[in-house]
Amino acid sequence: MDITEEIQRQHDEQRHAFALLEEWPRDDTDGLAAVWGRLAILLENHAEAEERYFYPELLKLGTGAGDAPDVEEEAEDAVHDHNNIRKAIRRARRAKTGSKAWWTAVTDCNVANSTHMAEEERQDLADFRQQASLELRHEIAVKFLRYEAIKGATGEAPVDKDPEEFIEKHKKKGPVAKAKKSAGRQRKSVQGSETE
Repeated sequence: MDITEEIQRQHDEQRHAFALLEEWPRDDTDGLAAVWGRLAILLENHAEAEERYFYPELLKLGTGAGDAPDVEEEAEDAVHDHNNIRKAIRRARRAKTGSKAWWTAVTDCNVANSTHMAEEERQDLADFRQQASLELRHEIAVKFLRYEAIKGATGEAPVDKDPEEFIEKHKKKGPVAKAKKSAGRQRKSVQGSETE
């Protein structure tokens, strides 16, 4: 098992489920509700599992890959995207299945998720493959899949997270990170004194 491969596999499953919804008979609201319900649970559990197991490790090891300037940007974007996905799921839950409002929420979720997956595959997964050992990738995959299996059909209650607080909680604590933090404080201090 490899967490980068498992995340990629689940992305493919998510794409397939959204395609099913697009092709599903519009008058079969029971079928639409069932397909969407399963997909919503997958999206919620997937996002929460990434935030519990994948992104904290990426923040420790990553350097930024693809078009990401650094690992903190990668993680911040991911948490922000997860929040947008969760918001769309909540909107769909409040709407009548098959209604215009429901389809708008489902489409918004698909757009947010598609954007997120493309960025994550290009940046975050590539970064982790370059930095993490195969052993660590296996260990995280086990934790990730165990979490999802335990949550099963119940889903994770969608809880938005503040991207900046998430980064602060999980970012590197080594000498390089401390030096960056100190430099950031000095810049803010200088900027603050300039505006006074």
